[in-house]
Amino acid sequence: MRWLRFTADRTSSWGIVEGDRVMAVDGDPFGEWKRTPRSHALHDVKIELPVIPRTFYCVGLNYLKHLKEAADKRGEVPKVPDRPEVGYRAQNALIAHDEDVVIPATATEQIHYEGELVVVIGKKAKHLSERDAMDCVFGYTIGNDVSERSWQKADRGLWRSKNADTFKPMGPWIETLADLDRMETIVRVNGKESNRFHTNEMIFGVREFIVELTKYFTLWPGDVIWMGTDGASPNIKPGDTVEIEITGIGTLRNKFVAEVRGSAA
Repeated sequence: MRWLRFTADRTSSWGIVEGDRVMAVDGDPFGEWKRTPRSHALHDVKIELPVIPRTFYCVGLNYLKHLKEAADKRGEVPKVPDRPEVGYRAQNALIAHDEDVVIPATATEQIHYEGELVVVIGKKAKHLSERDAMDCVFGYTIGNDVSERSWQKADRGLWRSKNADTFKPMGPWIETLADLDRMETIVRVNGKESNRFHTNEMIFGVREFIVELTKYFTLWPGDVIWMGTDGASPNIKPGDTVEIEITGIGTLRNKFVAEVRGSAA
């Protein structure tokens, strides 16, 4: 099933995507819901963020090629992690499908993208084992992890390089029936393919990260886990459009634009 948050006729609600139409529902997929008679053509609705997470977890350096390229840039020998490593991102950075990524006026030209699988949690969970870890997964969506690399090097943390407004596009919907082993991630810039990899060829998979997370944290419905990326990206400039397709889910598309500052009053 493909769950979508959308706005039509000035009303926002959840819906189920069926072909080229959206069937509106009352309620939400994390609780009780029922179909309504209302439906809309998919191209007529405004697609919203698929979920606004209570907690926004992220994974770094979870693919071997990406790990090696990052180490090469630092002039270091790649060190493969021996356990899952988890970080956080900020909700203010989230934007929906077809919304613009705004490159801050103070940013350099080192703006990069990363296509990532996003795990959406469907129920409260703590202390899960490998056997039952996947029971809390509701479905999957797509993320674009935008970074300003000069800030990433300059700052002690990732407070602005990863979390500036609009730096985390996510969407367009949540797919509950995706098959991880059959997925490919394909990234295109201005319609031209720039990266392709098998989505599930991670150093640590979804199951391992959920086991590690729930040793210490309670996962809640609507929490998300961004699972990292493979390969590297070129610098993005204003006017470029990045599309991230994950087979079995769909395509997330966002245009990059320069920040426009108004003059002081």
